[in-house]
Amino acid sequence: VQLVESGGGLVQAGGSLRLSCRASGNIYSPYFMGWFRQAPGEEREGIALVDRNGITMYADSVEGRFTVTKDNSKNTLYLQMNNLQPEESAMYYCALDFRFLSLTSPWAVAYWGQGTQVTVSS
Repeated sequence: VQLVESGGGLVQAGGSLRLSCRASGNIYSPYFMGWFRQAPGEEREGIALVDRNGITMYADSVEGRFTVTKDNSKNTLYLQMNNLQPEESAMYYCALDFRFLSLTSPWAVAYWGQGTQVTVSS
């Protein structure tokens, strides 16, 4: 399984970005996909996921500002991020697992993308 993220970049505080993650390889349904982020010196944190039934879950810190969607026909996960703040500057990673995915258990994730950098200027 390969995951390739795109869409990161530099944005001013209050701005928006849309991340994409395309999965390829031996993909079989159903599966979980999600987004995590990690700032330098910090632990990796889960921010949003879509479970294998299509149910979405969000971290409290992004609820109402971020929207995660998945296009099953393209095996692609998206993350629309609005009202970004400087403290949200981090490397954003896509994750996939066939068994389970939890926002609080990044160590259990089976597959990771290489990450895409998001920088929010003040």
